[in-house]
Amino acid sequence: MTRVEQVTEPCAQHGEGPVWHPAWRGLRWVDMLAGDVLTLRRDGSVQRAHVGSVVAALRPRRSGGAVLALERGFALADDSLTAVVPMEDLWSDTGVRMNDGGCDPQGRFYCGSMAYDEATGRGRLYRLDTSRNVTVVLSGVTISNGLAWSPDGRTAYYVDTPTQRIDAIEHTAGDFSRRRTLTHIDPALGAPDGLTVDAGGDVWVALWGGGAVHRYSPRGELLDVLNIPVPRVTSCTFGGPSCTDLYVTTSRQATDLTAHPESGALFVARGAGRGLPALTFDG
Repeated sequence: MTRVEQVTEPCAQHGEGPVWHPAWRGLRWVDMLAGDVLTLRRDGSVQRAHVGSVVAALRPRRSGGAVLALERGFALADDSLTAVVPMEDLWSDTGVRMNDGGCDPQGRFYCGSMAYDEATGRGRLYRLDTSRNVTVVLSGVTISNGLAWSPDGRTAYYVDTPTQRIDAIEHTAGDFSRRRTLTHIDPALGAPDGLTVDAGGDVWVALWGGGAVHRYSPRGELLDVLNIPVPRVTSCTFGGPSCTDLYVTTSRQATDLTAHPESGALFVARGAGRGLPALTFDG
């Protein structure tokens, strides 16, 4: 059985969106509603950079620096995250915010939205093209969440959390209309949240309220369950020098902190599998 280790103290109120990129010298993730990007330093300490009122997701830029999803739109930043340049807000409704995202093999950055009150159908999935134009690729979603691509780049795996599904989307030129259910997760096991795909094509999904990460085959078969010692598990990604360590983010929201004081910490399962390099934004 793969052993899970706690890497940090409970440093995030709502940790999300981990990404490993060698140029950043390690792992970065977000304390979403604090608007902070966290960086795991080599000595195990955590560096915090405030980039906005909310920071939902980030990915490396091929030319250096990072692309960010802030509360209501996208932004570009340098490697140190000290110079953040927001783009125009995509909407004016203060009741809606960005939530989770990722890059596709063509170098485009996606992030989805949700209502703060989780109202049904008020979210969308947006794509930031390399020209920096923005397109809505999905509408009528509720809590737009995990998004990652298969190793061959032909399939996107996507979560709208209240559906309890991981969907597989055969996307051609960014078309998200060919969508099918990869697997449906029993609500008793938790709700699907962030996800990653490994080098073999298996999908690893964090279970909010389930205290676990599930691993599914490209056919939707449950292959493994990795238990995490806190209930609100939010996302996961592979990292480390050989990209074999699975890093897992967690949240303190709606959690009994007396029973689960480690909530909000970063965890790792070393040697859990082999991941893929982070896809970059090419704009």
